[in-house]
Amino acid sequence: MKYSAPDEAEENLGPSKSALKREMIALQKLGVELVKLSRDQLKKIDMPERLRDAILDAQRFTQHEAHRRQLQYIGKIMRDIDAAPLQAALDEINGISTAATLRLQQLERLRTQLMEDESVCSDIARDYPGADIQLLRQLRRNAIKEAQQNKPPRAYRELFRVLREMQKNAENKEDADFQAESFESDD
Repeated sequence: MKYSAPDEAEENLGPSKSALKREMIALQKLGVELVKLSRDQLKKIDMPERLRDAILDAQRFTQHEAHRRQLQYIGKIMRDIDAAPLQAALDEINGISTAATLRLQQLERLRTQLMEDESVCSDIARDYPGADIQLLRQLRRNAIKEAQQNKPPRAYRELFRVLREMQKNAENKEDADFQAESFESDD
C-alpha cells in the first residue's frame, strides 16, 4: 500500500477532544470561583447579565445536585464569552495580579516614608483630599512608641489598613467621576 500525504482539510481538524474538555473544566473552575464571591465583589466585575443571574442563582441553591447542575450551566454560558477579563478581575480581587501587588508595595513604601518623616502627611493630604491626617499622625506616634517599647506592631498595621482604605476610597471616587463624565458625554 502506498502512503499518500493527508489533505489540508484533514490536517486542520481544530483542537482535540481532550483540549476542549480541559477548556470546559477550566471555565467551570472559573465559574466556581465567581460563585464564591460576595454580591458586592460581583457588582464590580463587568459580565453579561445572563452570567450574573446564573451566578446569583448558584449562590442561592443549597442542594448539592442543583448546585452542581447550575455550575455546569455557568460553564456553558462562559463558553460563549471571553473569560480573560473575568479571570483578570478575579485575580485582582484575590490580590494575585501584578497591579494589586504594585499597589500594596506602593502603600508599604508610603507607610515607611510616613514613619521616617511626619512631613509626608502634607503630601498625603495633597494626594488624597479626604484623608484623615490627624488619625495618620496619631497612628504614626503610636507605632513609633510601640517600636520603642518592643510591643506588637498594632498601630503599624492599623496605619497600613488606614492607608489602604484611603487609597481604595480615592480609586472609587475616580471611578465614580469617570462614570459620571462618560454618562454626561452620552447625553
